Parts: sequence; structure tokens; C-alpha cells
Amino acid sequence: MVITKISLHGMRLRGSLEALNFSALTTLTSIDLSHNRLTGMIPQSIMSLKELRALILHKNQIRGSLLPALTTLTKLRVLVLSNNLLSSSIPKEIGQLERLESLKLSNNQLGGKIPSTIGCLKKLIRLDLSNNNLIGSLDNLFVTNKPGRYNNKSFLSNLKVLSLSENHLTGLIPQEFGDLVSLAYLDLSQNSLVNPIPTKINNLTKLKSLDLSDNNLSGHIPEQIGNLVKLRSLKLNSNKFLGAIPNNLGNLTKITTLYLYSNALSGHVFQELGNLVNLEDLDLSDNMLTGSIPNSLRNLVKLSTLSLWTNQLSGCISQDLGSLLNLKDLWLHDNKLIGSIPNSLGNLARLSSLYHSTNQLSGYIPQELGYLLNLKVLWLSDNNLIGFIPNNLGNLTKLNILDLSNNTLTCHIPNNICNLSKLSLLLLWDNQLSGHIFQEVGNLVNLEKLDLSDNMLTGDIPNSLQSSIMNNIGNLTRLSTLSLWGNQLSGYIPRGLGKLVNLEDLDISENMLTGSIPNNLGNLTKLTLLYLRSNQLSGSIPQEIGSLMNLNVLEIDLNNLSGELPSGLCAGGQLQNFTAADNNLVGPLPTSLLNCKSLVRVRLERNQLEGDISKLGLHPNLVYIDMSSNKLFGQLSHHWGECAKLTTLLASNNRITGVIPSSMGKLSNDNSFVGIIPSQLGGLSMLEALNLSHNTLNGSIPPSFKGMISLSSMDVSYNNLEGPVPHIKFLEEAPVEWFTHNKHLCGTVKALPPCDFTQKGGQGKKFKPILPCIAAAAGISVVFITILMTWQCRNKKPEEQSKNGVGDPKNFDGGNMCKQIFEATENFDETHCIGTGGNGSVYRAKLSTGEIFAVKKIHMSDDEELIFKREVDALMNIRHRNIVKLFGYCSAVHGKFLVYEYMDRGSISRYLGNHNSVIKLDWMRRINIVKDVANALSYIHHDCFAPIVHRDITSKNILLDQEFRACISDFGIAKILDVEASNCTKLAGTKGYLAPELAYITRVTEKCDVYSFGVLVFEVFIGHHPGDFLSSLSMANECTLLKDLLDTRLPLPKSETASEIFRVIMAGVQCLNPNPSCRPTMRHVTRMFLAEGPHNADHLHNVAIHTIAILLSSLLAPPAIAMPSIEEQAGALIAWKATLQTHEPLQSWDRKAWPCHS
Repeated sequence: MVITKISLHGMRLRGSLEALNFSALTTLTSIDLSHNRLTGMIPQSIMSLKELRALILHKNQIRGSLLPALTTLTKLRVLVLSNNLLSSSIPKEIGQLERLESLKLSNNQLGGKIPSTIGCLKKLIRLDLSNNNLIGSLDNLFVTNKPGRYNNKSFLSNLKVLSLSENHLTGLIPQEFGDLVSLAYLDLSQNSLVNPIPTKINNLTKLKSLDLSDNNLSGHIPEQIGNLVKLRSLKLNSNKFLGAIPNNLGNLTKITTLYLYSNALSGHVFQELGNLVNLEDLDLSDNMLTGSIPNSLRNLVKLSTLSLWTNQLSGCISQDLGSLLNLKDLWLHDNKLIGSIPNSLGNLARLSSLYHSTNQLSGYIPQELGYLLNLKVLWLSDNNLIGFIPNNLGNLTKLNILDLSNNTLTCHIPNNICNLSKLSLLLLWDNQLSGHIFQEVGNLVNLEKLDLSDNMLTGDIPNSLQSSIMNNIGNLTRLSTLSLWGNQLSGYIPRGLGKLVNLEDLDISENMLTGSIPNNLGNLTKLTLLYLRSNQLSGSIPQEIGSLMNLNVLEIDLNNLSGELPSGLCAGGQLQNFTAADNNLVGPLPTSLLNCKSLVRVRLERNQLEGDISKLGLHPNLVYIDMSSNKLFGQLSHHWGECAKLTTLLASNNRITGVIPSSMGKLSNDNSFVGIIPSQLGGLSMLEALNLSHNTLNGSIPPSFKGMISLSSMDVSYNNLEGPVPHIKFLEEAPVEWFTHNKHLCGTVKALPPCDFTQKGGQGKKFKPILPCIAAAAGISVVFITILMTWQCRNKKPEEQSKNGVGDPKNFDGGNMCKQIFEATENFDETHCIGTGGNGSVYRAKLSTGEIFAVKKIHMSDDEELIFKREVDALMNIRHRNIVKLFGYCSAVHGKFLVYEYMDRGSISRYLGNHNSVIKLDWMRRINIVKDVANALSYIHHDCFAPIVHRDITSKNILLDQEFRACISDFGIAKILDVEASNCTKLAGTKGYLAPELAYITRVTEKCDVYSFGVLVFEVFIGHHPGDFLSSLSMANECTLLKDLLDTRLPLPKSETASEIFRVIMAGVQCLNPNPSCRPTMRHVTRMFLAEGPHNADHLHNVAIHTIAILLSSLLAPPAIAMPSIEEQAGALIAWKATLQTHEPLQSWDRKAWPCHS
């Protein structure tokens, strides 16, 4: 029997191919051992098979090189050695196989250049060298036996399939490719080819597939490609093509796949695209295409994938897309699309993924999306969507990813979201969702990431998360991220969290959680990030937290935690960020923390920690550390000088002793340091801020400080320093407060006496300050004047001091200031009055020193002294750049008054009411004014020791300084807010700014300020109080645009300014929600302003006022509270007025009592 063929394809054969002896089978014409697990090298015995026509060994594990001896098989037509482990280079002898029709060497480890002899294989039909390590250019395919010359006609003219993809080929694509006229399949993808596509590609009229993707090709896409009418697949993606897409690509009517993504293409999406009626996959993403999505796309009824993401497309999404019934993937994210999401998308029953994120889409989420039962991904984040989450999204049981984050969605999270058992990502962060977290969240057993942060969720973390029933959070064993920060959640941290063994990131900060930290959080061995900050947690920090070996970040600050720090902190050597500030922690710093070399940022301030810190400083990566306001003692280690990355070291208000190490850079204030300032500090040329105040340093300031060229702040006050201050230019205008309370400093610094240079004995120069009496006689020492004023105050008769009741908060010299103010205001003559309110009048006081203050004289009886002092106590704790600064107070027999920072430009009401000066409030200044007010309100609501409600935010109470910085003023009616009981029987505020709920009840909360802020936003941009406009929005003409509301005294804003105004106004609209629980917090408002979003001026110029009315009505959560008009507010105020025993509180509403200068 004669054996001519061996075919053992896919028989799972094992062993070495070399063990097979083919020499006796000389009649073999075909060997097929593919899809097995054969190893070893190609055996020499195969070379004896002179009749062999086909050698097929692909998908094995054959090693070694491609033997040159194979060329003795001269009758070979098919050589398939792909998907093995062959290495070395392709032998040049391969060109001797003149009958070869198919050569497949793909998916090996072959290197070197393509041998030029391949160009001699005249009968070659298929050549596949893809996925190797080949280098060099493509020229060798066209080289003849004469080096450096090309054929007039390629020997490879029969080639139909050529694949050289996934190599390291370089250079350009030779024009000679145009001679391969039989080519039907050309793949040169994933190389490093450069320059434009040759125009001779026009000759490849039989080409069905062209893949040049993932190279460095440049220039324009040749129009000649539009002549290759047999093309079914065109992939030019991931190159550097630029310019417009050629219109004549619309001639490729047989094409099914068109990939042009990841280039630099510009211009519009060509209308002729609609001619490609057989197109199934279209990807033009990651370019710079502009204009709208062409309507002609509706012709592409076979389309399965439409990907246009990351361009600059604008306009609306057409309803016509709902007719593309074969669509499975619709990706339009990262563009500038506006308008609403078409409800016709609900027709796309086969849709698997829908990406519309990062656009400027508005309106509601269509209910019709709930009909897309095959949907696996719904990504609508980073838009301007409003309204509620449709309940029927719970029908999408195949959904894996649901991302609706960073929109303006309101109301509750639907309970039936728990039906989505295949969900792996649920992202709803940064909305205005309210209500409770749905109880059945534990049903989402495949969930890997749950992020509900930065909303307005309330209540406990659901009971089902804490229970032992099947629904508890312990079922979410795949969860790696749980983020609930920035809500209003209360209750305890559920112990069920300790069962989430795959959890890596847990963030439940900025809530109102109480109780202790569960010790079973120590079970979360994969945890890297743990955020518990800004809650009301109490008890000690569990020792088990120290056993979390992978922990990178631990933030537990701003709680009520007590006890000692866990002994094992940073035992794993991974801890980088540790913040435990503002607690009641005691005891020493753990040894593991002292030796932690991974630390980058540490905050321990305002605790009661104690112990020796002399071992601190061995932290090579440390950037920031704050240990101030504790009971730490010991000396500062010289190792601090090795903290090369350190920018901030704060250790004030401790019990640290010893000298300041010469190796240190930035030093801290309020300690008990003694000794001199080391001259080595002068070498810190990068130091920007130096604070050595409140210590016991002596000697002089080293002259080497001149070398600290980056220094911009240096405070050495409250020491025993003497001698000259180094002559550094920036110090010449430095405030005197940086140098006060020292022994004898002198120099060129403003307000310091000049130095007297004298010689003593044989000693060198000595600096002796000029006597204070000489400075006084010269009239140039402000310091002496200050001392004199203090002496006068202290030498008053005891009975006089008692009579005037001088206060002294924050070093305010009340007695002397009181006298000067009476003189400056001529005993509070009305000519100096600049404003009057319910609790008193405001005067401008220009002192003899030239300083100007605003003085608020309080009208009250002696019985009301307690109210006065309480107001002062509250105000003295407020320090914010957008709140009028309080310098001090005086209580004298002639009256009681507060001394404020004087705001040069007065109120914004004054500007808005003056046709001449209003133009100074341009659009950017108005935007910044609104942001300033929002920042100030956020501060008093959320960042003060106890929250404060202003209760009278109006345009008259917003003052401007010389640079148009806005500050809120008039805290005369402010009250420290008791969080547990926010009822207040005294109604306060100004009509037209009152929150609706105050017309019927007297519950005053921070949400009343939020409503007033919303009114103020409209007033700033309209140019006058909006009056009844806010309550008549729903009756606005549909043709009236938002831009028509703007102050007509300014030209219309353009570009980014218009977009910013739109964003601010929309935030203001949300603040006007009649339901106070649905209004955003001021902290949330400031985040809206900080969030980066796409800019589109069209919103301001094209959005109708009627749309705002719809938005405002959509924010109304049941039970609805009607928005009263000004008349209704006034009626409620009149009714309240009738209940008063005295009319004094109504002075601020008396027209005669309005500010003297409006």
C-alpha cells in the first residue's frame, strides 16, 4: 500500500516531532499534523520527502529555526508553520520554492528582515508573516536579483492575500504595491509605517479588505480609495491622518466595516455616508469631527455598531436613530451634543450598549429606555439630565453597568434597581438624589463597584445591610469599591461591611454616622483606602485597623474618636495618607507610625496626643505633616533634614523643647523652642514660607537668609531676637506683625527702627537698635505708637475701664479704638452713616492713622447684652475671605459697636441700581460675586465649629472691596444653629428673599439661606430683584429665551462666559426648589461651580425660559409646597407682625431705615 497523505489534525498528539521518522514514507505528498501539542524541531527526515506538496504543522509548540534545507522540497505548494515557537530569521533560500502558493509563518517569534528572495515566488497566492518580530522596510518584496533596483512588474502579481501585521516594519508603503493587481486582502496593520498612503493603491481594484491600522501613516486619506468599489472592510484607524473624510468613500456601497477612529480627522461627517447601505460597523471615534450627526445615517439599516465618541459633534441626537433596528452598540459619548435623549431609542430592541456620557444633554431620561431588554451597558453620566430615574430601568435584567453620575437627577433611587442581579457597576454619584438607600441592595450579588456619593441621601445605611438574612451586604462578596460619601446618612456603620472580603476602597465620609468603628473592618485584608472622616463617630479606633497590611489611605479626622492610636498602624509599610485631626485622641504615637517610611501626608492636629516625638523624621517621602495643638514633647530630630520632599511642618501648641536642628527647612510656631536660628537655614533656596513665631529663639536672623530667593513669608514674632533683619527686598514692605514682640530687631523693614552700627573694643561690628524715644521724636515708629496706645489703655483708672467695658478679642485694643472711633465719627453723627438695619446703623470711621473701618453701632438695652456677646463670640470664630472681617468690639456707656473691615465699593445693590456704575459689574465679575457668596455660605453652614444660618442674604448685605471681591455682611441677626433643634420663633429676613416655608412656618434652617441665594443669583444676572418673575415662570412665553432675561445694560456674553452664566443660573434654579429638603446644600452648590463640564454658549442663547419653568417644576417633590408671590410673603409677614409686642425688629423693613447710600 502506498501512503500519500497523513492527516492527524486536532488529535491532541503529544511528544517530540523529532521522534517521528518520515524517511521511509517517500511517497508522501501531504502532511497535516496541525492543532496538536507536538514539541521539538522540524525533523531532518522530512527533507527526504521529495514528493511533498503540503506541509501543515500550525498550532503546535515546534521550536527552533526554519531550516534552509526545506528548500530541497521543490514541489512544495503549501507551507503552513504558523502558531508555533519558531525563532531566528526567515532563510533567504525560501525563494527557491518556486511552486509555493501558500506561505504561512504567522504567530511565531521570527526576526530579522523579510528576505528579498520572497519576491521571486511568482506563483505565491497567500503570504502571511503576521505577528512576528520582523524588522526593516517593505522594499524587499519588490527587489530583483540586482540590488537596489525594482522590477517593472512585480513577480508577486498573483498574490491575493498579504498579511504582514503585528511586526516592527518601518519606512513607507512603496508605490509598487499598486502592481499587486490580484490582491484581495492586504493587512499591514500594527507596524511603524510612515508617510501618506501611495496613490497607486488606486490600481488594486480587486481589493476586498484593506487594513493599514495602528501605524504612523499621515497626510490625507487618498480620494483614490473611493474607487476600490469591491471593498468590504476598510480599516485606517490609529494613525495620524488629518483633514476631511473624502466624500467619495460614499462609493463603497459593498462595504460592511469602516474604521477611521483615532486619527486627527476634521470637518463634518460626510452626508454620502448614507450611501453605504451594507455598512454594519462604523467607527469614526477619537477624531476632531464637528457639526451634527448627518440625517443620512437613517439609511444604514444594517448598522450594528455606531461609534462617534470623542469628537466635537454638536446639535441634537436625531429621532431617526431609533429606526436602526439592528443596532447593538451606540456610542456617542465625549462630544458636545445637546437636547434630549430621543425616546425613539426605545425601539432598538437589540441594543446591548448605550454610551451618551460627557455631553451636554438635558431633559429627562426617557421611560422608553426601559424597553431595551438586551441592554448590558447604560452610560449617561456627565450631562445635564434632570428629573427622576425611571422605575422601569429595573426591567433591564441583563444590565451589567448603570452609570447616571454627575447629572441633576432628583427624587429617590427606585427600589426595583435591586432586580438587576447581573449589575457589576452602579454609579449614581454627584446628583441630587434624596430619600433612603433602597433596602434590597444586598440582592445585587455581582456588584463590584457601588458609588452613591455626593447626593442628598438620608436615613440609616439600610437595615438589610446589617442583618443576617440573605439580603445583607455580606452577600456582595465581589464588591471592591463602596462609596457613600457626601450624603446625610445617619445611624451606625453596619457590621455587615466586615464581610466584604474583596473590598479595596471604602468611603463613607462626610455623613452624620454615629457610634463606633466596627472592629471587624479588620477582616478587609485587601482594603487600600478607608475614608471615615467628617462624621460623628465616637469610641476608640479598633486595634484591628492596624492589621490592614495593604492600607494606603486612612482618613478618620473630624469625628469624636477617643483613646489611643492603634499600635500596628503602618505595620504593612504601605500607609501614605493618615489624617486623624480634630478628634479626642490621647496617648503616644505608635512606634510603627514613627518608623513608617511610606508616609506622604499626616494630619494629627487638635487632639490630645502626648509622648516623645524625637524619633519622628525618618520619612523620606513625607510632604505634609501637622501635629499642632497636642501635648507632644521632646526635641525635634535632626532627621527632619532628610525629608527632602517636605513642604509643610506644623507642630504648634505642643511641649516641644530643645534647639531647632540646623538640618531642618520649614519650622513651626507656638512651641517652646530655645536657642538661635541656625545659619544653615539660609541654604534652603526653595523655601517659600518660614514661621518661627511664638518661641524663645535668641540671637539674630542669619545674614544667609539673603540666599533664600523663594521666600515669600517669614514670621519670627514672639521671640527674643535682636539685630538687623537681612536686607531682602520682599521684606521691606512686610507687615510689622512678622517681627513684633522680639528683643531689639531693626532694619529697613517698614515700621522697624533703623539700625545703629557701632564698634566696641576689638570686637567686630555690633548692631544696636536706635532707642524708641528717638524713633518717636522722628515720628516714624508705628511700633512706638502702638506701645503708647497700649500704655494709655492700661493706665486708665479702674473705674473708667469698668465703665467702658472694653473687650479684647484677638489682641483688639478696644479702649483706644473706642476713643478714636468716637472722634472719627463725631460721636456717631449721621453724616458718617453708610447704612441702617434692624439691629443698628453702620458708620464709616477714618482714624487719624488713615485707617478706615466700618463700625456697626448696636441698638440694644443692657438686658440684651447677652445677645450682643453671643453674636460677637460667633463672629470671632469666622475667618473666610468672603465674609466681612470683624476686628473687634467695644461696649461703652455711649453704646455698643462692632468694628469691621471697610468694604470700599459698598453693596452690589448700590451698583445694580445705578445705571452709570453698573457697567463696572461685567459678566465675569458677576459670576465671581455669586461664587464668592456661595463659598461664604458653604463655610458658615458646613465648616464652622457650629453651623450658622445667616437668615438675611440680600443684595444689600453683599459688599464689594476695591477688587470686587464679594463678602457677606450683617450677621446682626445670625444665630448659631443647633442641629438637633433648628426651630426659631423669631422670623427674620427680607421680603422677596424669604424661603416659601417661612410664609407658613417659622422653621429656620440653612436651606432658607439656600433659597435666598437662588433669588440673589437671578438678581445679579437680571440686574434687579426678580420680583414675581420666579412665581410666574410657568406662564413665560415659549419663545422667550434665557438670554432675554439678562441685564440689558451689558452686551450679551460670549463663549465660555455664557456657558458659565448658564451653569450658575441653573444652580440658582435648583436653590429655588419650593421643597427645602430637595434644595442642594451650599457645599453642593460650590461643587457644581468647581466641576469641569463642557462649554457651550448655545445653552444661554437657545434655552427658553419655559424650559426653566419645567425644570423648576420637576424639582418639586411631593408633598408640594406652593411658591408664594411677594404679596403672599408680605401677607404672612403682616400676620406675623401683629403678634409682636414691639415693632423694633421691623426697622430693617422701614424705607426710612434703608441704607443712606443705596
